[in-house]
Amino acid sequence: MFSKLAYSVFEQSIKDYHQFDNVDQPINNPYPKDKFEHLLYLKNWIDTVQWHFEDIIRDPQIDPVAALTLKRRIDASNQERTDMVEYIDSYFLQKYSHVKAKDGAKINSESPAWAFDRLSILALKIYHMHEEATRAEASQEHRDKCQEKLNVLLEQRTDLSTAIEELLTDIENGDKFMKVYKQMKMYNDDELNPVLYQNKK
Repeated sequence: MFSKLAYSVFEQSIKDYHQFDNVDQPINNPYPKDKFEHLLYLKNWIDTVQWHFEDIIRDPQIDPVAALTLKRRIDASNQERTDMVEYIDSYFLQKYSHVKAKDGAKINSESPAWAFDRLSILALKIYHMHEEATRAEASQEHRDKCQEKLNVLLEQRTDLSTAIEELLTDIENGDKFMKVYKQMKMYNDDELNPVLYQNKK
């Protein structure tokens, strides 16, 4: 099952990151570059670092100059995240390139890679909510509320994993077909962002 494989890789990436818990810690991807797991690990590592970027930038005492620098890093991370999604979709496009869609086959509103993107973020939510649900110095009320939220997240993981498996099965059987669009983010492009291209004049 692709979803089970992906989630186990995501968990490993999160565990490896938290051995250091440092946004500047270089990645040490344990999977060969020609393996699907390599893409999944890299995807989640980017997500995990960005998760902690988002924590840091919300510090009310953060230095404004440091915040601006961090905002630039978040923008770059967002672009990397989108690029990784497109790489993962390329994997599935190649994997199912031999499949002939049936007459009446339907398109899904979400590509497989964007579904895996949601699973990666969900793995992070589950990890950090579990931390809060078991944090010894937190109040019992806090832990109980976090446990309730964790239970919902775990249910969501089951549902999302099922949906991913059904989507991939439908694609493999020709009942659905993949159609992938580039995200075409405009804010990082100095030909498309008015603030950037006006500054070039």
